[in-house]
Amino acid sequence: MYYIIVNPASKSGKGAKIWATLEPVLQEKKIEYKVFFSREAGHVIKLVRDLSASILKNETDSVMKLIVLGGDGTLNETLQGISDFSRVEVGYIPTGSSNDMARDLKLPHDPVMTLENILSCQQPVLMDLGYLSYKNTSGRLSRQHSAEQIDKRYFAVSFGIGFDAAVCEEALSSKFKNVLNKIGLGKLTYLIIALKQLIMAKKVSCKMVLDDEKTIDLPKFFFITGMMHQFEGGGFMFCPGASFCDGIIDICVAGNLSKWLVLLALPTAFKGKHYRFNGIDRYAAKKLHLETSAPLWVHTDGEVSTQSNSITVTCEKEKLRLLM
Repeated sequence: MYYIIVNPASKSGKGAKIWATLEPVLQEKKIEYKVFFSREAGHVIKLVRDLSASILKNETDSVMKLIVLGGDGTLNETLQGISDFSRVEVGYIPTGSSNDMARDLKLPHDPVMTLENILSCQQPVLMDLGYLSYKNTSGRLSRQHSAEQIDKRYFAVSFGIGFDAAVCEEALSSKFKNVLNKIGLGKLTYLIIALKQLIMAKKVSCKMVLDDEKTIDLPKFFFITGMMHQFEGGGFMFCPGASFCDGIIDICVAGNLSKWLVLLALPTAFKGKHYRFNGIDRYAAKKLHLETSAPLWVHTDGEVSTQSNSITVTCEKEKLRLLM
């Protein structure tokens, strides 16, 4: 039995149309399945959590097979709902506007081919996940939780604090994104919003601690992003060569450089050439702690729900069992 989560609104409504082309494949192959459609932000978390509760708790030896049809954000919500990763196998059919994990994994562009690969997969690929805890939260979460509550979240592709998270936060509600998606240029959304956020960016300092040993003080920074894969934001190769199975978080820091230099560097990140600019540096760690002088937006796989001035990130090696 496959349990299928469909985000019909992904890629400005194309998710529903893509599912309509996949369901006949399942029926033709006589595959047992149940399909669930997400209705709003956060709904996928509840769907997966309820499935985990009913299947994993009641069937102690079972393995739950999930297929997720949506963007990186839909996959991110799926991760938050899984109660026991050792007993869940996940197939991912990308239908988002950025699809950064699919780009790095070189998944087929044809959803039917991707589905067939999932159905025929005999041995899941073990993939690292990042695990982020927030402290001193504000923003959207502050309306529901106390300001001092520590909130935690998994991510499959990347996390970011500062400029890139602010870009994601605006992109989530951007009408311009929907327009570009409809003409096949969705990834340009992030570049256009990035230019706007760059102009608005304020000076914030940061203390960065790697593996509880090395401390780096940044008097000023634009963003810090930690990557499990090479790409984020619709194809920016912020960490060339990053591996999803090495137990390491690759870290890109845009620190002490001018806004205009950032403007010049950003386009080169599509090819991973941005480290030629002084002030853009790369690190790697199994654990990362960040303290900033002011609360900033934080994203996980492009999903933004809160601001924080204190976050801790760890790599959980081979956590996700991926069907591909």
